Amino acid sequence: LSKEFSSTSSTTAVDTVTSRVTRNGNAVMKDLLNHEDLAGDRDMIDDIFDETYREKEGPKPPLRYVWRNIILMSLLHLGALFALTLIPSAKIQTLAWALLCFLVSALGITAGSHRLWSHRSYKATLPLRIFLTIANSMAFQNDIYEWVRDHRVHHKFSETDADPHNAMRGFFFSHIGWLLVRKHPDVIEKGQKLDLSDIKADKVVMFQRKYYKPSVVLLCFTLPAVVPWYFWDESIVISFFIPAILRYTIGLNVTWLVNSAAHMFGNRPYDQNINPRENPLVSLGALGEGFHNYHHTFPYDYSTSEFGWHYNLTTAFIDLMCLLGLASDRKKVSKEVILARKMRTGDGSHKSG
Repeated sequence: LSKEFSSTSSTTAVDTVTSRVTRNGNAVMKDLLNHEDLAGDRDMIDDIFDETYREKEGPKPPLRYVWRNIILMSLLHLGALFALTLIPSAKIQTLAWALLCFLVSALGITAGSHRLWSHRSYKATLPLRIFLTIANSMAFQNDIYEWVRDHRVHHKFSETDADPHNAMRGFFFSHIGWLLVRKHPDVIEKGQKLDLSDIKADKVVMFQRKYYKPSVVLLCFTLPAVVPWYFWDESIVISFFIPAILRYTIGLNVTWLVNSAAHMFGNRPYDQNINPRENPLVSLGALGEGFHNYHHTFPYDYSTSEFGWHYNLTTAFIDLMCLLGLASDRKKVSKEVILARKMRTGDGSHKSG
């Protein structure tokens, strides 16, 4: 089998054929792994499902609660609920600033740690990488290195014990519960075996990792709170709880919905044998990350969707960066390959869509 895979500047043919085992709960099927699944020119396959992994027999390890995280997450969400009561008293500039902080921080995850660094689906110049790193620290969802490691493990061992937020363990676990308990030993073991040399070679990423804690204090909490208070005399309470606490809490939950809701609710037009789904509502909130059946089928596509800018602000942002000369080499799956995959493994929902 030979399929074509397109980027902005070239089309590469890959003739690799191998077999894969895809899982959907207890269902196991064999599928052909060709260029629909692998972007050969990336020299990276750690975001492709590993069919050789087998969960260990015997009882599961006991849950070990991380009480610090439980307490902090509880306080954070209580603070966000309090922030909701302050919205009627906030100035319009403060609400606009909170929205801007949300969009910037979200792009630090979607365009940054996810599509750029985890999947290498496009290339970014130094200025863009610096901006995305700053935005990523504002998002405060672990530093880029750790985010990439956990996300590649998630793709490589999706819905198994080695998946950090295994959706087979339920909605709550895949949404937030995985952050409230110690990782399954297999998650740690497999994460340590990943090839992260490309991330270690990025000096911007490693600089952020070295100074991550002070960058979070400054960019996630201090800057969002100080700007409204200093520039338009917003009260310090509103300045802190809306642009900082509420915005941060919403950003977290929107990202978590990709791990939970987008793995449980929606159709599967590209591969019905895997759990990730197409969820437009998640896409709308997560700037385009809810087209999850597509993304797990074609993880190297920079758009994570075949529909361009539709519910996908991140794709529009990357396209703008390319127009400005700050990004290049966007990887994109051809329409022919997408249609062939729908016909071969999809659930048929594309016919009515």
